[in-house]
Formats: sequence, C-alpha cells, structure tokens
Amino acid sequence: MPKISEVERGSLRHTVAPDGRLSLAYSDLSEIPDSVVSECGQSLLELDLSHNKIFDLRFLGDLPFIKSLILDDNHLTSQVKIPFCPELHTLWINDNRIQNLANLLSTVARSCPNLRIFSMMNNEAAPSYFNGGTYEQYLDYRYYVISCLPGLEYLDYSPVTPDEVKMAKKLFPASRLRFFRRRRSNKRIQRSTGV
Repeated sequence: MPKISEVERGSLRHTVAPDGRLSLAYSDLSEIPDSVVSECGQSLLELDLSHNKIFDLRFLGDLPFIKSLILDDNHLTSQVKIPFCPELHTLWINDNRIQNLANLLSTVARSCPNLRIFSMMNNEAAPSYFNGGTYEQYLDYRYYVISCLPGLEYLDYSPVTPDEVKMAKKLFPASRLRFFRRRRSNKRIQRSTGV
C-alpha cells in the first residue's frame, strides 16, 4: 500500500494523503480517472468528488476500502447504480438530481450496509424548508430514511435520536422488514463468495 500516491489528470496533479484522502473536487469530472482507480484504489479511504458532473458510481467496485465519499453538487439521480461497499460509512450526496427517495434508499440500503452518516439535502426527494418543503414533509422524510437505513447515526445535518428511531419503526415497519431481508441475503452472499 503506497503511503502517498500522485495522480495526474490533464495538467492537474492530485495527491493521496498518507491517511488515504483524495480530493478531486471542482475538477469538471464526469467520471473518475482510470489512473485514480489503478494507482490509488487499494489505499483510498476518503474521496471528495464534490462539484463535478459525476452520474455513475460503479467505479466504487474498484475502491474496496472506501469509507467516506462526498459527492455534493453532481449529476446523480435516483437510479444511480452503487456496487456493494461494505466499508462505506459516510455518504454525502447533497445538491444532486435525486427525485425518488424509495428508489435511491433501496439501492443505498442494499449496497452500503454499514452506512452511519448520510446526507442528501437540497434534492427534490429530501423536502426541507430550503427547497419548499414543509416541516411535516421533512419529518416524514427523516423517519422514512431512518426506517430504511437503521444503522444511521447522522442524517443530513443532525444526529438521529432514539425518539426518531422509535417513530420510524412505528410509521414505516415494512421498510425495516425489507432491510433485514436484504441484510440476511447480503450475509449469505458474503459467506458464499468469501467477500
């Protein structure tokens, strides 16, 4: 595992810090450069791709140890494909093009079983005061996300409280059942493949 890797993209040079961090923010990228994956994929722990044009996350399959991913202000939609990322615990997808919350959360729950911090503010699927949603819509959004991703500790800008967990279980019990079925299925897949 290299301590510091340098990746060139055009005339830009990016350095992976010794702690596994890399920022490619504001790089006008529509996809992650192959050089990042080939040279840094095994050592990359935190990746900031904010303010780009990323719409496809299949490259995550080549980043097996990624723990934190920031994708604010990109072109992600509710239909984004996310490979299985067992190490990912932080995902920020604020200010994207996400319109269907159920569709997105189904993918996130299946692909990111250890997610603890999740933020998707300023998306149509995340109603809030800032995008014309009511307070009640915002609460329903929080409860639904918490019901689909029961391991969350933070959602958007605030911690998940025990009262929110209790209300999420009460309001959306079917979401939890789907999550546990998926989780059992993922464990079976991991055992059979040794992943």
